[in-house]
Amino acid sequence: MELTKRQEAILQIVKGNGPITSEQIAERLSLTRATLRPDLAILTMAGLLEARPRVGYFFSGKSPNRIVAQKLRRVQVGSVQSHPVVVRDDTSTHDAIVSMFLENCGTLFVVDERGFLQGVVSRKDLLKLSVGSLHDLHKLPIGVVMTRMPNVITAESGESVWDAAKKLVTHEVDAVPVVRRVTAPDGTEGLEVVGRLSKTNITRLFVELGEST
Repeated sequence: MELTKRQEAILQIVKGNGPITSEQIAERLSLTRATLRPDLAILTMAGLLEARPRVGYFFSGKSPNRIVAQKLRRVQVGSVQSHPVVVRDDTSTHDAIVSMFLENCGTLFVVDERGFLQGVVSRKDLLKLSVGSLHDLHKLPIGVVMTRMPNVITAESGESVWDAAKKLVTHEVDAVPVVRRVTAPDGTEGLEVVGRLSKTNITRLFVELGEST
């Protein structure tokens, strides 16, 4: 969150003199209460200041960075996830490459005939295989190329974007499948892919948070 010079001045006044009324703040800045009203509203809505009736304004103790972090912890993955691009494990590598370019995505999630997550394949994986490869990509199944379970990092719709973003950074991946545990008709359990969380989703969220503060 980027503050104006006047908003920064208001913060400093409240930090050093709070609780302090809007009249007193206006007097120190040689401005009217009406002039300060939008700035005080912005600082209060952003969580930097708190206001109490008949008491005045006081500093919340929160920095702009801390406020953004708190918002990220409150946002759930399910509210920002995008549609997953899924292929069967017997799909040819050639067809997987075509799917990746047609869907304009950097990660494919591989499932079996029951729809259970089996692995993940990235644009980098396919690029390495394609360059100088002696394999017939039309015959090579994507299941041979993918990173297999349980070595796949996943997220759930109910977890915070903050926690999921840390997974992307820690494991140096561009996207993770958003999954839920389900039971197949034959009684076996597995993970169903319900979404995709990527660096693009995180970046878009940062932009939205920046525009709303």
